[in-house]
Amino acid sequence: MTPVALTIAGSDSSGGAGIQADLKSFAALGVYGASAITALTAQNTTGVSGIHPVPASFVTAQIDAVFSDLAVGAVKIGMVAQAETIAAIADGLMRWAPRHVVLDPVMVATSGDRLLAVEAVDALKTLLFPLASLITPNLPEAAALLNEPVAESEADVERQGKRLLAMGCRAVLVKGGHGHGADSIDYLIDAERSIALAAPRIATANTHGTGCSLSSAIAAGLAKGESMETSVRNAKAWITEAIAAADRFAVGHGHGPVHHFHKYY
Repeated sequence: MTPVALTIAGSDSSGGAGIQADLKSFAALGVYGASAITALTAQNTTGVSGIHPVPASFVTAQIDAVFSDLAVGAVKIGMVAQAETIAAIADGLMRWAPRHVVLDPVMVATSGDRLLAVEAVDALKTLLFPLASLITPNLPEAAALLNEPVAESEADVERQGKRLLAMGCRAVLVKGGHGHGADSIDYLIDAERSIALAAPRIATANTHGTGCSLSSAIAAGLAKGESMETSVRNAKAWITEAIAAADRFAVGHGHGPVHHFHKYY
């Protein structure tokens, strides 16, 4: 059967992140993409100028419409915006019980604009983390979720990852893109081990949508039947190439998008 992945996330009007980046990532990796939109954003490469949340009942309607017809192999969750939406997503996931759920705890856009209401953070942790196969916070997000300073050492990253794991998810990928050094090192942490995944750090300002695209690429791998470790390794290799190719584009005046289809043009 055709592998299918569902993204539950916000729309980026500039096409570089959110739902648009997720669908591009699925397509680039040979997976059919479906979507449930949680919020409309007015944004471009320089920032977010407006957010219009989708009513929670309509988020439910989208989720039910997809699951009732398509054989969804994996779900990616991105921007959830507000507590009511989080509750609707949690209810939908419990009702349809997808095998794989990749949760990217999107809190702040690349531009620095906030995408998750402060009062919704607890709902994210208590309602969605226990349903997630994997959560994919970057270093600042991991710190914010734990009310701690940003991790500066490998030991700190692993400790924070274990604390996040204790919130109920099955695995944590702490992304090192905001770190320092010649390599960008992500840490895949589960109950049994911690795996360091390194890739050369690429000097570019065109990183819009990186987190969205990586989590979607992992979901795509899971939808195709890959193991969690294989999906994460393959997704990291793919996003590294997408970032390296980002400067082929001349899109916008701020943080431009990564090149999802770098293998093709």
